Amino acid sequence: MSRAMNNVASRARRKKILSRAKGFRGKRKSSIRQGTEAVHRAGQYAYRDRRVRKREFRKLWIIRINAAAHLHGLSYSRFMFGLKALEIEIDRKQLAEMAVTDPAAFGKLATSVQTELAKAS
Repeated sequence: MSRAMNNVASRARRKKILSRAKGFRGKRKSSIRQGTEAVHRAGQYAYRDRRVRKREFRKLWIIRINAAAHLHGLSYSRFMFGLKALEIEIDRKQLAEMAVTDPAAFGKLATSVQTELAKAS
């Protein structure tokens, strides 16, 4: 009786690695050893950067809100403080979108914040 081999499973494992390494440069796309390392590292970067993406977007939204607030004579922190005082709960993503696409509505928000800050001081 012949000995059973595990060729099918091991070949499938290697094909899976090489299919994930498609588009890589050099031996990393065609060699099992280099491909395995490259795919593993790519997975680590992907895992890390899914979290970094959230930080990057928040930074972008804050930059956009700050720029739009400065057009109306407010800093970002004073603008956000005024929104909290007015009990307006709009998240940063929506505020940044409003600052880019609808500056008139953002201007109305900024003027209401300015009047609120004038009352408070």
